[in-house]
Amino acid sequence: MLEESGFVDVRIGSPVDTFGGARGEDKARAFDVYGYAFLARKPHTTE
Repeated sequence: MLEESGFVDVRIGSPVDTFGGARGEDKARAFDVYGYAFLARKPHTTE
């Protein structure tokens, strides 16, 4: 989806446990829910 929006050099980080200690932690564990960091850039255009 990022590439379709014009971003390039897209990188996806490792999974991170974002629900540890939260009220919904047990549900997140049941569905293997993790957070991911994304890094991308818009190419510079000269017009």
